[in-house]
Order: sequence, then structure tokens, then C-alpha cells
Amino acid sequence: MANKIKVKLILELRATHMSQREICRTRHMSQHSVSDVFKIANEKGINYEDVRDKSEEEVYQMFYPDKFSVENLFKQQDYSHVHAELKRTGVTLKLLWQEYKDGCITDGSISMGYTKFCEGYAEHVLANSLTNHLTHKPGIVCEVDWSGPTMSIVDRNTGEIIKVYLFVATLPYSQYSYVEPCLDMKQDTWLRCNIHMFEYFGGSTVRVTCDNLKTGVISHPREGDIVLNDRYEDFGNHYFTAIMPAGVRKPKHKPSVEGTVGKIATAIIAKLRTEIFHSMDEIKLAIARELSKFNDAPFQKREGSRSLVFNKMEKSYLRELPPLPYEVAEWVYAHSVNLDCHVAYKTNRYSAPYKYVGKSVDLKVSDSLLEIYFNGERIAAHKRLPDYIKYGWSTHDEDMPDQFQQVEWDDSRIRKWSYSIGNNTGEVIDRIFASVKIKEQGYNSSLSVLRLSKSYSEERLEVACEIALTKVRIPRYQHLKSILSSNQDLVYLESKSDADKKERNRNGQGYVRGADYYGGGNGNA
Repeated sequence: MANKIKVKLILELRATHMSQREICRTRHMSQHSVSDVFKIANEKGINYEDVRDKSEEEVYQMFYPDKFSVENLFKQQDYSHVHAELKRTGVTLKLLWQEYKDGCITDGSISMGYTKFCEGYAEHVLANSLTNHLTHKPGIVCEVDWSGPTMSIVDRNTGEIIKVYLFVATLPYSQYSYVEPCLDMKQDTWLRCNIHMFEYFGGSTVRVTCDNLKTGVISHPREGDIVLNDRYEDFGNHYFTAIMPAGVRKPKHKPSVEGTVGKIATAIIAKLRTEIFHSMDEIKLAIARELSKFNDAPFQKREGSRSLVFNKMEKSYLRELPPLPYEVAEWVYAHSVNLDCHVAYKTNRYSAPYKYVGKSVDLKVSDSLLEIYFNGERIAAHKRLPDYIKYGWSTHDEDMPDQFQQVEWDDSRIRKWSYSIGNNTGEVIDRIFASVKIKEQGYNSSLSVLRLSKSYSEERLEVACEIALTKVRIPRYQHLKSILSSNQDLVYLESKSDADKKERNRNGQGYVRGADYYGGGNGNA
């Protein structure tokens, strides 16, 4: 039953000379209700002594006889039953009201309207400090956010303290939660955390409620459509889940994860505050351990634990995950296909068909795949080389030209150019070609070396190659560029010139005694 004005209590407080404002503030009553009781009491000359021995219902009937008749005219609803039923999948207030109405028709009683029915339930929730389960149904919503409090790892070599951010996700119905440590809060990291979250839960929800973070939401106007980031929207489409950002500056739209963030601060961050971590692997293991304890811990005001409620009552409602997880991909635009028929990405190279040499292409890069696109059409795909591999090559034989389809440059022409500069330059180019599996892989490296002759002159490049060959097994552009830009070749030439002068002085300008001096010549003693 919806709460009525507590007339007897108001009269009792009035008898203690408490003001209307104090009654409203201390008893959480509306100003209108309290002032109305004061007004009727004055008009009818009723005070607390007159009603001390009467029940609350009798006093209410004295002050509001018409309301009392109307309210008792309708069949009363057990809102505790309504609250429990709303937890079940597909159950709405409209459905429960219809069932209540049908019951009234069956037993001949008068039913209240839908609006009054809803108002009664809202007052029941407020009066009993309950959580409205209209938004807490199993498998429907997952709330996600970044934790305000952070953790840290300490670099074992430098002692540098590196901040670690925490991604937090909660299923409101069971309060089952997921936490993942991250080194940044960038878009790729956010997407990977969302992927790992669903893998941890073993299924996806109908909706994901997030904050209005820039990595997920482009705009959230008061009126009009919410504009999501393309990649976050793709993620939602992949898992058949709707991304529903919370209202701007409205944390109550995702109260479960907001509450979990505070609990995580105690259950994980505070408990691990004395431990020192030197790697992400260490901190991930520690957080996983404490998260398991957090989910397994018994509720304080509810039977069971997060894990128990999730496994028994919610997990079966989650949607099945797609066969392949969503892959986070990065687009890199306007890369040129070099003369060696390869595109450079970071320190590695990936082949493209030879007919695209000199063309501008786009790269789609995921954790495991690198795809090359020309005018929106995919022309090549490679298994991505790990970032720890430096100067690696991924080459498809069919991308390379055959003897009847030569590109503008070939190894013979490049070698001829190198030896025209000098033997040292020629030796450098020979070593570059000897280091690659197919000759096309050496084109770009060789040409970058030879083009230094246009910036510094052929003579200086030849000297730089001479120096580099004594220091590096396979000299490349960066080695020679360093020698030339720091003028090491000029210093080398100068020192070499000084050494030659000293050698000539020793051989041609010293005093040399002839054979006569040693008793030779005429044989005179």
C-alpha cells in the first residue's frame, strides 16, 4: 500500500512545539503534507491529546475522510510481491498491473489505475530503502568504468614508478565484477578491456552502460542521437550488445559500477598497498587473486555471494559469445609501397603486389593481422610480426615481379651504380643484398645508401663506407648517415693524410749513409 500522511505523528511532534520546517527536515515529509495537517488541526480544533488513544488509520480518517474512503475503495496490492516479481526476466509493471486488474475482476473488487499502481510501488521502494529492480534483471546490463584510485609498478632497473589504471565492470543483478590493470586509458586499451570482460563473464549482456568517455562516445547531446566512436560501435555490433552511455554527470545511471569502484578500492587497492610490483604480470596475478576473494565473499545484506548469484541465477541469461573475439584494429593512412614492393610499418616490412609500387596505401593493423588497402580494396594480408622483431620481412612470393615484369630498378643496376662510386660502396651494397632472402628486399636499403652521394658527394660516401666496413658487418643507411652528418669521414681523411706525410718523411727526407761509409766501395779499410 502507498504511504499515507502520518497525521498522528505530525500532531505528536507539534505537541512538542516542533516547527513545521523541523518536522519536514527530521522526518523527511513534504512541506505541503505537514502544513495541511497543521491547517486542518487548527480548523477542527484537534490536538494530540484528542487522538492519543486512536490508531493511525482512525486519525487519518478524521482528517481526510474522503481520501480514506477512496483509498479503501480499491483492492490493495502487495508491493513486496511486485518487487520480487520484477526481478524475473520479461516482467514489467504494466504486466503486473494487468494481472492485478484481472484478479480484481475475478473476485469482484475495484482495481486502481495504472498510474496509481506505479505510484504505490515507487512509494514502497522509497519507504523500504529498496533498489528498484526494474533495471536489475539477470543478463541485461553490464556497467563499465575506470577506477579513480590507481596502483603502480616499479621498474626494477631504473626505479621509476609507473602508474597503473584499473578498468572495472559490474553486472548489476549479481554484482559479479571484473577488474583489469592497464598502463593507459587509450581507446585500444578500453576496447581490449571490454573484450576481456565478456570473456571473463563467459557471455555478453543486452546492454553495456558506460561513462561519456572520449574513447567510447563522441557526443551525448541532451536532445538528439548519441554519437558513438566507430570502433566502440563496431565492438557492440560484434557482440550484439547495445552501448548505452549514462547521462552526462549522472553517476546514478550506473550505480552498480560506481559502488564497485569504491569497494574495489578497499578489497583490492588497499589490501595490496604494501606489496611492490615490478611487472604487469605480477600485478595482474595479485589483482586476479583479490578479485576472486571479492566475488566469493558473502553479501552483508543479502544471501549468498556475487559468485554464487552469478553462477546460479545470471550466467545462463548471458548471450553466447561469437566464435571469434572482436579484434582491436588501428588504421594507418598514406603509406607508400617502396621499390622493394614492401610497405614499412614500425621497424618491419610487409609485401604488396608489385603493380602498386609508388602508390599510396592504407594499413589496417590488429594484434595478429596487418592488411593493406588501396582505394578501399584489400590487396594484401599478412600475419603481423611481433613488435619485438626488428627489421623483419613478411613477403608473399606472388607479390614480387618476375623476369618479364621488372620494376624500374633491379639489383644489377643498383650494383653498377655502387661500384661507379667506389669499391667500398660496392662492397656495402653487396653485403646488403647478401643479407636478404630475395633481392627485392634489398632495393630500398641499397638505394637509401646510394642517395647519400647526392647529399654529401660520392667521394665522402666512399670514405664513409670504408669506415663503416671496419665497424659493422652489414652497414646500412643509419650507420653511414651518422658518419657523414658528424663529419667523421673528413676527420678520418685528415688523420690519414697526416699519417701519409709522416711515412713520406721517414722514407725520403732522412740522412742515409752509403756503402762507402761501412767500408764498401773501393775496398779501402
